[in-house]
Amino acid sequence: MPIQSALSEIPIQFAKGVGPRRARLLERLGVRTLEDAFWLLPWRYENRLEVLPIRNLLPGMKATIKGTVQSIRVKTTFRRRMVVVTILVRDGTGLLECVFFNQPYLEKTFAPGVSLLLTGPVLSKSSGSLPLTMRGPEYELFDEDDLPDMCGGRIVPVYHETNGLSSKQIRRIMRSIFDHYADHLQEVLPTAMRRKLGVPTLREALPVLHFPNQERSVEALNEYVTPEHQRLAFEELFLLQLALAMRRQGQTQDIEGIAFAVRNPLVEQLKTVLPFSLTPAQERVIKEISHDMGRPTSMNRLLQGDVGCGKTVVALHAIVMACGSGYQAAFMAPTEVLSEQHYLSLFPLFEALGVRCLLLKGGQTGRERGKILEGIQSGHVQVVVGTHALLQPDVHFAKLGLVIVDEQHKFGVLQRAQLRGKAAWHPDVLVMTATPIPRTLAMTLYGDLDVSVIDQFPPGKKPVKTILFPTGQRKDAHRLMRKELEAGRQAYVVYPLVEPSEKIDLQAAIEAAEQLREECAPFRIGLLHGRLPSREKQAVMTQFKKKEIDVLVATTVVEVGLDVHNATVMLIEHAERFGLAQLHQLRGRVGRGIYQGFCALIHDLGKIPPYSQQISLKLESNRTSLDEIGRGSQGDASSRSTARRRLGVFAQYEDGFALAEEDLNIRGPGHVLGVKQWGEMDFRAADLTRDIALLIKAKQMAMELLEHDPMLTQVEHRILKETLFRKWSEKFALGSIG
Repeated sequence: MPIQSALSEIPIQFAKGVGPRRARLLERLGVRTLEDAFWLLPWRYENRLEVLPIRNLLPGMKATIKGTVQSIRVKTTFRRRMVVVTILVRDGTGLLECVFFNQPYLEKTFAPGVSLLLTGPVLSKSSGSLPLTMRGPEYELFDEDDLPDMCGGRIVPVYHETNGLSSKQIRRIMRSIFDHYADHLQEVLPTAMRRKLGVPTLREALPVLHFPNQERSVEALNEYVTPEHQRLAFEELFLLQLALAMRRQGQTQDIEGIAFAVRNPLVEQLKTVLPFSLTPAQERVIKEISHDMGRPTSMNRLLQGDVGCGKTVVALHAIVMACGSGYQAAFMAPTEVLSEQHYLSLFPLFEALGVRCLLLKGGQTGRERGKILEGIQSGHVQVVVGTHALLQPDVHFAKLGLVIVDEQHKFGVLQRAQLRGKAAWHPDVLVMTATPIPRTLAMTLYGDLDVSVIDQFPPGKKPVKTILFPTGQRKDAHRLMRKELEAGRQAYVVYPLVEPSEKIDLQAAIEAAEQLREECAPFRIGLLHGRLPSREKQAVMTQFKKKEIDVLVATTVVEVGLDVHNATVMLIEHAERFGLAQLHQLRGRVGRGIYQGFCALIHDLGKIPPYSQQISLKLESNRTSLDEIGRGSQGDASSRSTARRRLGVFAQYEDGFALAEEDLNIRGPGHVLGVKQWGEMDFRAADLTRDIALLIKAKQMAMELLEHDPMLTQVEHRILKETLFRKWSEKFALGSIG
């Protein structure tokens, strides 16, 4: 077995100084094997090069001192039964008190005369003979002849900690692992590629990052821009792009698909049935899809387009190409609301073309469902629109040739594969999303797909005016809504919760509907939320479309699926609790017709400056924690700053792709994509918000490599291939390729 594979298969518990208990703690940090340990990179670095004399210490600074233990005192607090160890340290310039909590074993460690380095925050004391103290400093014992390289007198790596395992303990484990196993690391990147890039080897890079010498720049280390960081980040991105390229290669080579007749009579007839002209962007994308569908290999294409750009019409053209060639099409949407919307908008056009289209959904009676299933299996039904109901085992297609998945990010890979697997051959697949994806993330998640973008709106569409209203100006927002209602228009009022929460004091949609019935009389108020039975939801939406309801109070169930051209106002309560993608989808529900649309956001963040002013304010981090983003605790200053940035950028941009790029900058890829999707990436060194240039370079070099060695069979690519398949074969189904 190759050495590199062995490192990836040796459990971390067998490393010297680890054992079963520490192995369980390391597993919390994502370290299961020896190979994982090498890639457990410090998250920051501290400059402990300067050892200060005690007499130069000042309150508030973080400092490293060197001295000897003068005396030690141990006591136990009465109430909390906490052991407190206090030592006095002398260095020739003065005395310093250092206090440690709940570490009784230190009584034996800190014997008088012991030499040590201490690093920690310096605090002033309100009592006692000494003016300064350190509380809970990090310490390291040493002999007078030798400064330790693990704690002070150098740049010190700081690792993420977990309960029971400190950064200092991890440093000691890392030193042991490097001493015993670093020689077994093997280079993954081919030599020619590494020389072309001018980057160090893995054995050269890793020691620098775990044990940087004093010549290194602490700033460069903390910003992850050292040559060593770049080398590791490139390796991660290169392996990902290579996996995506091989998956795409496997999907297009030796897989016989369907060569559809893209210019069949039904396609020509569609041009006469459409009541409007296509935009140049729609025509361009239809041409790209037609080219794919006309080839004998399977189409795998992602269609991106902002809300209201006309993706459904493009999907219609693909369906007509399939049906006109004698095949069936399946159109899957994530919710019944959206699937019914697609069905209702497409059915009249299919009827005019003589194409039989049916809706399959949950809740249909046994007899009704049986007839639909029979029609699908016999081929009498040519187009089926539905939700997850299409995935049921009793759904059998006679001749499925095209699979369309809308709002694809709401479906898992296995669900898409399930639907595709209902065909007797390899059908063409078109996945669509109205959630704009930044270019770097599209390259990462969908590098195995061809991507089409509709970047143009139908003529006459007016930009929606977005207005921010602090809570104290709610009446102004309601006045705007009432003015539109009096002009004969309709409005949405959206709340983030369905019913009151004891923890989060929000006015819920159910309560708001009752209140608005009084405030907005004589206008008619309807209520729509996720807990209503499907039939009641459909009844409410039908009433709203027929103008039997003037104001629809709703939760984010209206995020996708409702298309009412007379609706001009989207009023969002507690807007600070919504993410940018949600806000953008909600705004896309209004201004879809000839009337001016308005998006009013009511928030409790006070005055929000324009986003261009906000970006000059340096936050502690662009990637705040999951709790601080989206529905973060409003008492947290960082959360409120992030929410202000979010609403500021939302008010400035209407272009969904510009919003997506800003969202990536504000939150980082983990939250833009969602934990589930991003968890699959599992990067240790790479960061898509920082390493865009590396990602582009990685994709380019992956394509170049596969041109010369498509199956990675050359001897110099052996380790690369083994590493690639170990890391990505399950996630990207590479097993059938190599």
